[in-house]
Amino acid sequence: MVTFVTAPFVFVRALLKDPKELAVENLALRHQLAVFKHTTKRPKLRKTDRIFWVWLSGLWADWRSVLIIVQPATVVKWHRLGFRLYWTWKSRPRKPGRPQIDPEIRRTIRRMCRDNPLWGVPRILSELEFLGFDVSEGTVSKYMLRTGKPSSPGWHSFLTNHAAEIVAVDFFTVPTATFRVLFCFFVISHDRRKILHVNVTDHPTAEWTARQITETFPWDTAPRFLLRDRDRIYGDEFRQRVKNMGIKEIRTSPRSPWQNPYAERVIGSIRRECLDHVIVFGEQHVRRIMASYVEYYNSSRLHLSLDRDAPVPRKPGARTRGKIIAIPRVGGLHHRYERCA
Repeated sequence: MVTFVTAPFVFVRALLKDPKELAVENLALRHQLAVFKHTTKRPKLRKTDRIFWVWLSGLWADWRSVLIIVQPATVVKWHRLGFRLYWTWKSRPRKPGRPQIDPEIRRTIRRMCRDNPLWGVPRILSELEFLGFDVSEGTVSKYMLRTGKPSSPGWHSFLTNHAAEIVAVDFFTVPTATFRVLFCFFVISHDRRKILHVNVTDHPTAEWTARQITETFPWDTAPRFLLRDRDRIYGDEFRQRVKNMGIKEIRTSPRSPWQNPYAERVIGSIRRECLDHVIVFGEQHVRRIMASYVEYYNSSRLHLSLDRDAPVPRKPGARTRGKIIAIPRVGGLHHRYERCA
């Protein structure tokens, strides 16, 4: 029996022999194999033997004439089995299923769903393509949040959208060195907490208060809503003036200062950060103090509710250039820090 390892050497030796000698040798081998076939049980072939005959059948067209130990159909069967095993191995799945979606894409889709409850698949897909993500509508639909869509945006979005149309007004008292009591009136906007107007008087009336509203909002700059308490100082003349300007009044409930939070908060800030540290001598004096504080409050004072920015946004300075200097504000009670050019 010729094995796969010795077959090449037998083939090379046969090429070097004389043809007559080779024919006699083949005749002797055939006779021995015929005797072996009649007197011995069927021999067991190894895998290398099968591979050799499959290789030889593709190399030599007359291979059937010398085959004795097995039938030609067996070799053909081996060849077909090898062909089937080869293509089974070649077409094996590399990784089961589709390729995974980038986790960043999944997080971005869900974030867009939370931030924009009214957006659908096409809108989110458009935003993703603008950000450079190449995904399909099916992918977006698969990873969208399945919470029920509200009929309108949340209260936070609703109030934020209307904050620019809301202002609040209020009075607070200022004691003087001569034990007089002055009344300070102010107007503050809800969108950036900016103090729009401040004035002082020792005898507030509805006519005087109405005039302050006119000075604060000339021409067509009036807001849509005005939030105030139920003080009697807002008399008929004030209400008529506000109505003529196209402003709708919103009155808080009795004894409910928490319903006008921005106005109450700014009064506390004015007292803690300014008036509690000075002695007011008169009406002109408190006007100068309030003008200085309002300028500091609007342009320099940082607010947590405004993402640590001022009502009038400040431009961040470069971190690596210039010396840091302190600029006094409100007579030195507060400072603003800038970098020198």
